[in-house]
Amino acid sequence: MTAVKTQDIDRFLAKPATPVVLVYGPDAGLVRERGEALIRASVDNANDPFSAVRLESEELAANPARLADEANTVPLFGGRRAVLLKISSRHNVLPSIEAVLDDPPRDCRIIIEAGDLKKNSPLRALAEKSKNAAALPCYLDNEQALVRLIDQEMREANLTLADDARQALINLLGGDRLASRSEIRKLTAYAAGKSRVELADVLAVVSDASDIALDALLDAAFAGKIDEVEREFKKAASEGTSPSGIVSGALRQVAQLHRMRLMIDRGDSADYAMARGAPPVHFSRKAVVETALRNWSAPRLTRAMAQLAEASFETRRQSGLAQVVAQRALLSLAVSARRRET
Repeated sequence: MTAVKTQDIDRFLAKPATPVVLVYGPDAGLVRERGEALIRASVDNANDPFSAVRLESEELAANPARLADEANTVPLFGGRRAVLLKISSRHNVLPSIEAVLDDPPRDCRIIIEAGDLKKNSPLRALAEKSKNAAALPCYLDNEQALVRLIDQEMREANLTLADDARQALINLLGGDRLASRSEIRKLTAYAAGKSRVELADVLAVVSDASDIALDALLDAAFAGKIDEVEREFKKAASEGTSPSGIVSGALRQVAQLHRMRLMIDRGDSADYAMARGAPPVHFSRKAVVETALRNWSAPRLTRAMAQLAEASFETRRQSGLAQVVAQRALLSLAVSARRRET
């Protein structure tokens, strides 16, 4: 069976058609959500440890036959059975998976959760070619998917959403399905007893609005967009954002970029690294953040971190020149990023 198309995934989740299902992609939260949905569709009680077994690939590395043994175990009290296998790139579990594809279990479904897999990945290719498997891609939510998710949660909470609140919420979510759903449910709990969610509710609950306002400025700096840095810095200053707040935001961003750069250096894709960010990178920022990840090596990001730490100290030591210090620090980052491009 080939990869399940995006428009067919919900129908497949309701009635899985193969004994083995690979769930993979850059949206780790969506991978987990769909994995759990497959367990619920495969067993009578997803909370019964005798019916729903969870394995890590590390366990198969130590005992390759464990997957087949679990798949062919008869539940103590009868009924259907499911095995959820979480894959780590550090372990080669292909022989274990090939064994169950060659001789699939009759009363058990094997669900494999993996990260972002390229088309030529051995595991993805194996699942897409086997008649006993299906592959479900989990891509980061675009705006349409976020609208559907928001509408679903609002309907279940008997709430309506003001237009400006909806747009703000869309801008704040994305990158990880479970994180997005959690934020929406936090908002609906906050608005309990009301009939309509307003913009003020979204900004009060979902995220710190000052951090959001800085995204465009900081993204421009690390991507080497000097003109945008100057424009966005003036905008942030006119809106009352403090120079020390700007530099603190840059320090948080450089730390996040450094973590993602290290993941890429270990062999992960940029999409996977951005999905694993803390928080995950919103889809609307992916292109500019990916540019930054191309421009900056891990050692250069470490040096930038030290420069920003010094700038942070100077904004406090020389309060009268704090704005000049902060602006110079951001422009210096942008110039450094452009040198990398050329």
